[in-house]
Amino acid sequence: MMMFVFNGMIFLGGLALLGIGIWVKVDGDSFEKILGVAAPQMMLLLHVGYLCITVGSILFSMGFWGCWGAVKESRCLLLVFFAVILVIFTAEVVCAVVVLIFSTVRNIFVEHLKNWAMKTLKEDYGRQEDLTAIWNATMKQLKCCGFNNYADFNSSYFYQAHEKYPSLCCLSSKECQQFEIDHNKQGCLFEFEMFLNHNGKIVGGVALAVGMVELAAMVVSLILYFHIGTKV
Repeated sequence: MMMFVFNGMIFLGGLALLGIGIWVKVDGDSFEKILGVAAPQMMLLLHVGYLCITVGSILFSMGFWGCWGAVKESRCLLLVFFAVILVIFTAEVVCAVVVLIFSTVRNIFVEHLKNWAMKTLKEDYGRQEDLTAIWNATMKQLKCCGFNNYADFNSSYFYQAHEKYPSLCCLSSKECQQFEIDHNKQGCLFEFEMFLNHNGKIVGGVALAVGMVELAAMVVSLILYFHIGTKV
């Protein structure tokens, strides 16, 4: 009975991770674009959506196979179930360590991102189509303006060429002067950190719950494995 309970939880946990992974990928395209250019070494962290989809799909399948192994009292299926869950659990622990290490060097990463962002906003926005498109997509999706705020565009190539601020910083849908700036829009750094904090708590909470269920399921599967082996 316990095997069914834990595998049912693994099944639902896998489904939840699968849904979160799809949501993060759909909602985070512009982050991948901007960080892919600014800090390609950090792209591994942005593959959390793919990781959730992969792990969620495997857990979804393993929940079914664990129940099937318990019903059939198959030691082989239970052993395979234990091995696969152990590998997934280990991978999750490694990912948690990577995220923990990343949090300790956050300031270095932010400084690197700031240097790139300010350079592209000052020199390339409005001049290079690809970088302009990346910034426009990011500001539109996050509802933000500039890296810190609209003042980042002061003395920029765009402002010197148009003598106005980008439309995404304005109250209207057109390029505007400073008195028409939408001051309710924060800088993209602020909105980006809010996005990471919000999604990080959701993904972290689900991953912790799934990890605890996985650990319990491995214990139960081993108990059932040895119990079946002692039957005469």
